[in-house]
Amino acid sequence: MTEAARQELIGQIAEAPARLRAAVEGLNDEQLATPYRPGGWTVRQVVHHLPDSHLNAYVRFKLALTENTPIIKTYDQDRWAQLPDSEGVPVETSLRLLTSLHERWVHLLRSMSGEDFARTLNHPDLGTLDLNRMLALYAWHGRHHVAHITALRERMGW
Repeated sequence: MTEAARQELIGQIAEAPARLRAAVEGLNDEQLATPYRPGGWTVRQVVHHLPDSHLNAYVRFKLALTENTPIIKTYDQDRWAQLPDSEGVPVETSLRLLTSLHERWVHLLRSMSGEDFARTLNHPDLGTLDLNRMLALYAWHGRHHVAHITALRERMGW
């Protein structure tokens, strides 16, 4: 991965909290309780999912930077989305959490060298991944879920 491509992805991670906040701006409780697709998570669950996922990502980066190809822990994101904190906590809590988390994560990412991004971790389902790949994955992840919400808003005329 080129340094320019890496910086673009870091920029996308830096922008994710503001983009998520803009995507849910002005939505009421009924709208937040709407699934983004039939059988999918509600908007509220999507908002809470992003810091859940990105907290795991942040820890995974730190593990890979401090250990030699650590085996990381996976989690059942669907079950996490059904826990009471994903259904009953105001989205503002997760918006603030994502903002704070990304401040730390982006600072870490911007301090990393090319050699740091070449470090690896072992994902039980995906195998050995380097931090360049993880960076691309999580930059995509934030865009992906914001797009779920913005597409729903467009379809519903919100």
